[in-house]
Amino acid sequence: MRSSNLPPNNPVSHFIKAQQEKDLLRFIVCGSVDDGKSSMIGRLLYDSKQIFDDQLASLANDSLQHGTQGEAIDFALLTDGLQAEREQGITIDVAYRFFATDKRAFIVADAPGHEQYTRNMVTGASTAEMAVVLIDARKGVLTQTRRHSLLVDLLGIKNIIVAINKIDLIDYSQEVFDGISQQYLEFAKSLHFESIHFVPICALTGENLTLSSTNTPWYAGPRLIEIAETVAVGTQDLSGAFRMSVQSVSRPNSDFRGYMGTIASGEISVGDQIRVNPSGMETRVKGFADFDGPRHSASAGESVCLLLEDEVDISRGDLLSSVVDPALVSDHVEVHLVWLAEEAMIPQRSYLLKIGSKEVRAHIDRLKYRIDINSNEHVSAVTLGLNDIGICNISTVTPIGLDPYDLNRSTGAFVLIDRITNRTVGAGMIRHSLRRSENVQWQELTVGREQRELMNEQKGFVVWLTGLSGSGKSTIANALEVMLHQRKIRTFVLDGDNVRHGLNADLGFTETDRAENIRRVAEVAKLFVDAGMVTIVSFISPFEAERSLAKEIIGESDFFEVFVDAPMVVVEKRDTKGLYAKARAGLLPNFTGVDSPYEIPTNPNLRVESSVSSVVECIDQIVAELVRNSFL
Repeated sequence: MRSSNLPPNNPVSHFIKAQQEKDLLRFIVCGSVDDGKSSMIGRLLYDSKQIFDDQLASLANDSLQHGTQGEAIDFALLTDGLQAEREQGITIDVAYRFFATDKRAFIVADAPGHEQYTRNMVTGASTAEMAVVLIDARKGVLTQTRRHSLLVDLLGIKNIIVAINKIDLIDYSQEVFDGISQQYLEFAKSLHFESIHFVPICALTGENLTLSSTNTPWYAGPRLIEIAETVAVGTQDLSGAFRMSVQSVSRPNSDFRGYMGTIASGEISVGDQIRVNPSGMETRVKGFADFDGPRHSASAGESVCLLLEDEVDISRGDLLSSVVDPALVSDHVEVHLVWLAEEAMIPQRSYLLKIGSKEVRAHIDRLKYRIDINSNEHVSAVTLGLNDIGICNISTVTPIGLDPYDLNRSTGAFVLIDRITNRTVGAGMIRHSLRRSENVQWQELTVGREQRELMNEQKGFVVWLTGLSGSGKSTIANALEVMLHQRKIRTFVLDGDNVRHGLNADLGFTETDRAENIRRVAEVAKLFVDAGMVTIVSFISPFEAERSLAKEIIGESDFFEVFVDAPMVVVEKRDTKGLYAKARAGLLPNFTGVDSPYEIPTNPNLRVESSVSSVVECIDQIVAELVRNSFL
């Protein structure tokens, strides 16, 4: 923010300075539908004088049209800003609001109460340092109360206020209040909260929220706002070990190289030794590039440009850490995963994992179990659906710098992104690194691919044939190998049916099994390429995500994709096994082209039309393109 030109003794200057010096608490308000979340936040805004006169006039008018309090102001309308919310009387998105008291500034997130919007609640809680769990005094602890409390615990929030609202509707009964408090404490025994405060409130009138209530003489505790004003803020970030994800490398000229990012935790000073993760290289801080002049140190929350003593290889996404307490480096981790997509999670499918400013290709090895977020029980499962939470093992193609989420929320949290649609499909919290990443190292061999290709007098690569069952893939693959064999070229064919007799005999035809089917075949094909062989792969491989994964595993320069195209009427006519007829009769579930989709390749290296071209003509087209692209 640009500094003010007002004289320092001006009252406005004093006000601005006072506001800038206030610390900031982010908190989330969550609970079941109609517990009064929006009303509570609206009352906080009103009582902290954060509403302008024109907003108040508009609110009064909206209260008459959409409110639920007769002629009185409906404070819920201050946060239920979407037209759809006002018409339905519910909150369907996370609404963020800023307000301040004399002691502290606040950013509050109003989380939706419906189960189908759990992912929105996770978003709102991801940066919060405190949670207010709202309970309707007439209803007590509900399923959604437990659900939100489990999520809050999972996301590492340690400070909880249980606000028992609508206390006026039960005649300010201490007995009911005590009963709900005991019920919640019994449920919370298995959670990891450091502090739980119970407050009886009436959000509409502000009783025990911002104003002391004479109707609850039996309650001697602080008002809710007083608790929020005294909760410790940012202590973990400042006391933790130094961590900074490199967001950009500044190189305006050959004499300057700075590494920019926001310090996630800890402090850093000139002369401190740091480690670059995942490479493990070490150097020292030479200084800071700062527009406000020279400085000697910086701490959590500050954005800085570090200057280092040595010219080390550092890129965007690398994690800088202290040497005394360094970050972990791993390519295999166990995580809590919250699934955010309507499409089910598919183990072995390739996703992008984004942690800090680092993006790396990753896949879910396996789902250990799903957590029933109503009971906290572990449930056996093979996939996760929308809003499900599970414990998974995730592998990344290259090691990443990280911390367990319990130790550092910034360097232990990540999102999964669908590589085809670029949508965020999952949010995760790292529990710990798995031993495999520490103990399994790449063994260097004396004889490599180059020596094998010299001996074979040929280049190794993969011809990947994809298409519907009956399109002619296997026939073309077999004929192509015969022709190459006649040219003294060493080849091997990996055929979908053949591989399922051995290597992939344990796999079925669900999306999960098909993803694993392609992953295994791609890894085997890569081994053949390293052996200097021309490998012909004939698989339906119906999904673009898995074909892209295969290309990445094998390497784009060694991958030649051929789409064997034939219309459905032709492939069904060629079907001597009667597979399509069985599938249409319901005897072969998940059959591609019938009740499971085939995603047409968007950019194959070659498309051959097997319905109009002979096998020989298809092979001639393939060979011509292989020669033109210097594969042969």
